[in-house]
Amino acid sequence: MKIRNHRNAGFTLIELMIVVAIIAIVAAIAIPKLMSARISANENAAIATLRSIAAAQQQFQSSCAIDTDADGGGEFGFFGELSGSVPMRVFDSGTGLPALGNAPDDLLDPPFLATAFGGVLADGNGEGIVERQGYYFKIYLPGPTVGAATPGLPEAPAGGARAADMGANWGSANCEILWCAYAWPVDAEKTGNRVFFINQEGDLAQFDNRAVIYEGLNSVPTFSAAYSNAIPNSMETDIGLSVMGFTTNDGQVWTAVGN
Repeated sequence: MKIRNHRNAGFTLIELMIVVAIIAIVAAIAIPKLMSARISANENAAIATLRSIAAAQQQFQSSCAIDTDADGGGEFGFFGELSGSVPMRVFDSGTGLPALGNAPDDLLDPPFLATAFGGVLADGNGEGIVERQGYYFKIYLPGPTVGAATPGLPEAPAGGARAADMGANWGSANCEILWCAYAWPVDAEKTGNRVFFINQEGDLAQFDNRAVIYEGLNSVPTFSAAYSNAIPNSMETDIGLSVMGFTTNDGQVWTAVGN
């Protein structure tokens, strides 16, 4: 006659506690590394996106797709125009002034930016921005120079130029030589940390944003944030790199991007 040992199947409480403790230790080590890797990847993607925007702007301007003063010089564009999602600006022969174009004739085809960049949304100021991989991006184009200062004009919340900026309020000649763009984190310390800037020269600058100055839809860099305040709030100045002794309009320390 065989005698069988009847034992309860499963884990003891001590075994379960050991497993839970091991999982907790692994998670405590792995999660911060995963967050750090995600932030680094998003920041590098933001830099690459700004470089792609700069390349698209150069091609766009060279193609003379927009010439709102009919002088033969091409102008830079907004996300909606570069992606072919909204009509481009045109020269109105009736008034002799810049005006908004009409679809479908004035849509850029083929576009210089991926159509995903046509998904323009409004920031907290009601101005157009684009979201890509944990970062918001915003393009500014120059308005007419007043005195010594050249202001930056934002994109419309639905993409392209704002109607109120057309006519005599548009800086056609300035748009042939100037533009800038910023990238800042959707959720600082989670989707990214640093803030980035690029201009028509392809110059890249960064701000560490440790105090979370720029984040989300409501803390948005102004057009002149990274520019030197030698001429306050103007796009026709140098980037305010601290190593060169400049002070920026936003008062933060901006440095050159090394990668």
